[in-house]
Amino acid sequence: MTSTRIVVDPVTRIEGHLRIEAMLEDGVIKDAISSGTMWRGIEVILQGRDPREAWAFAQRICGVCTTVHALASVRCVEDALGIRVPQNADLIRNILFLTQMVQDHVIHFYHLHALDWVDVTSALNASASGTAALQKQISPAWQNSSTDYFAGVQATLKRFVESGQLGIFQNAYWGHPAYKLPAEGNLLAVAHYLEALKWQKEIVKIHALFGGKNPHPNYLVGGMPCSIQLDGSAEYDMEGHKPIAVTLERLKSLKTLIQNAINLVEGLYLPDLLLIASFYPEWAGLGGGPGHFMAYGDVPRNGVADPANFRFPRGVILGGNLSNLESLDLADPAQISEQVDHSWYTYPGQAGAMHPFSGTTVPNYSGPMPPYQFLDENAKYSWVKAPRWRGIPMEVGPLARVAVGLASERQEFREVVDEALGRLGWSEKALFSTMGRTLARGLETRLCARWLKSEYDQLIANVNRRDVATADTRRWNPSTWPTRSRGSGFTEAPRGACGHWIQISRGKISNYQIVVPSTWNASPKDRLEQRGAYESALLGTPMAVATQPLEILRTIHSFDPCLACATHVMSPDGRKLSEVKIV
Repeated sequence: MTSTRIVVDPVTRIEGHLRIEAMLEDGVIKDAISSGTMWRGIEVILQGRDPREAWAFAQRICGVCTTVHALASVRCVEDALGIRVPQNADLIRNILFLTQMVQDHVIHFYHLHALDWVDVTSALNASASGTAALQKQISPAWQNSSTDYFAGVQATLKRFVESGQLGIFQNAYWGHPAYKLPAEGNLLAVAHYLEALKWQKEIVKIHALFGGKNPHPNYLVGGMPCSIQLDGSAEYDMEGHKPIAVTLERLKSLKTLIQNAINLVEGLYLPDLLLIASFYPEWAGLGGGPGHFMAYGDVPRNGVADPANFRFPRGVILGGNLSNLESLDLADPAQISEQVDHSWYTYPGQAGAMHPFSGTTVPNYSGPMPPYQFLDENAKYSWVKAPRWRGIPMEVGPLARVAVGLASERQEFREVVDEALGRLGWSEKALFSTMGRTLARGLETRLCARWLKSEYDQLIANVNRRDVATADTRRWNPSTWPTRSRGSGFTEAPRGACGHWIQISRGKISNYQIVVPSTWNASPKDRLEQRGAYESALLGTPMAVATQPLEILRTIHSFDPCLACATHVMSPDGRKLSEVKIV
């Protein structure tokens, strides 16, 4: 028996800093550890601040899933203060949320994950006419499908290769024996990579309209900070700048952006995803993870207090059993807790697990001084905590949301899943895998694009009825608040369930805790030695070339890691550590 320990550090094409150590026996992964290598201290920064500004700090945890922490933050403050926002505010928040979902998932597929399945340099050997024929076969309605078009893309790629300026395509494992797409499939994917890159900068204009900018659009405790002007006569400011109100004309201009998103998802993303999946059927049996799934739910249709009417339903599934949906309560200490037995933190006294309402964020690094060869999996080895639901490790994210949608007997989830699996000839069991996780992301993107249009149509209908309220500020003044209060806020980030918990005392934040999707998925082992989702999903994976760990990247990227959310770093005295100017 041959044993090998390999290290992938840093894992690239993710947000943040992640280290994976995998232990191989005869070329198969038998154990693995996931280590977040930077500390997140945003909770410490928020101590003592005004809760109305918490969203602005929390949102800057990450610029990739750019709205999600702001949304969870305003919701937790509103929960603490008993604020219910107007319907238009929920609709606008839903529109921002769904826009983020669609843009982020498309970016992830083409620009982060597809390179695990696509051999870019192989595209140089493709037939342009064969690629055009493949395009017309899998997506006949897509506009760019001529032989000349693909020949032009191939020529551009050839110039990059010959110049040695491959950029992000450099240092990949081109020619790896695990790549299976034909050359024409690789050229098709490269062309669509470039098309998606151009498209994604357009869809975020929706964020700019309602939130003033992207990344980091503005939010407001009590609703949204954008006013709606019916007659289009919003006044200019003293310096003659354009009006900041959202006019009906501007609202109507979003219709084209939304339709273009639907066209790209259904005419490009899903056909490409199904094409790639068809060449890698073995990955429908690898990377299953813990088998337990959790979704907080989102896209409320009757306010956040009515999860039964969320478009993304809420719940927990154990052991992949879709016939039994467990209920979920974010405020129940018996349900959600975090452990630090293998994390570089310390808890007060002998506390083994803490609910976020009472949780602490006290760093206590005890690992080896860098540079080091290996971490000790029997000790503390990560800056990521270990959240658990009733003591059980969970997977969160697109697969969890689709699974909960199926378990909730939502017909629209069932329709898109059955259609995709039917085209691939796969059983429902195939969902619980690396490729199933990737497929679930695409299927929910299709749903999100459709819902985006529906939420937009509802907002237009409200405005046409002269309902333009976007905020309720009756409890804006701290004099209206109780002396002490606490609340929880949630959202479904593209990467999964995201929760914020706040305690407010005399108008200031006395405690703030955040459990993000990559905390759930990237968590280290807990006190019972139960692995987190990344670690358990890698088990049993065969590797063709140990020194080129493409198979590890496939499974880890299928979760779309965001370690920037899970971990952070700052100087001890709060000083800026570096500054980069772009000219």
